Amino acid sequence: MSPDSRKGETFRVLALIHRAEDLLLALLLGAIVLLAPLQIVLRNFFDAGWIWADPFLRLLVLWVALFGAMAASRQDKQIAVDVVSNFLSLRVKAIVGLLTGLFTAFVCIVVAYHSWLFVLGERAYGSIAFGDVPAWLCEIVIPFAFAMIAVRHIGHAFSHAAVALGLKPPPVECNGAET
Repeated sequence: MSPDSRKGETFRVLALIHRAEDLLLALLLGAIVLLAPLQIVLRNFFDAGWIWADPFLRLLVLWVALFGAMAASRQDKQIAVDVVSNFLSLRVKAIVGLLTGLFTAFVCIVVAYHSWLFVLGERAYGSIAFGDVPAWLCEIVIPFAFAMIAVRHIGHAFSHAAVALGLKPPPVECNGAET
């Protein structure tokens, strides 16, 4: 297998993973959009409701936030305060991108590790999220998401390092969006 065909296969696998993430994010958000108003209608008009709906909605919000953060980190498009980068040269901008990518990855690794310890504690304690669903099963997304965000930021840091060292051309901006 040639290096080009392996690279193409890698991109296809990544594209499939990205589509699966986007689909899961859309399904989670759709569940919130449907379940929340339904629960409100049941409470306000029928003095009824599902006892599990509120904790489940809180859980869905957590999952949407974390999968949304993963999607934003996929292409290095998370929220950033960017006051001085317009005044920096491309090389210095790449060095700043390298440093912020490594720092972000470090913070995400620390959060992933400690949230993994939290999940293990929840599993050992046997706490329940709602119904018969164990809490650790609902919370496992926290270390997973932060680990994925860390991996992605390490990749972005390597990309910025390649630009800073002149091994790769800087990304071209088109109407404020990098291509």
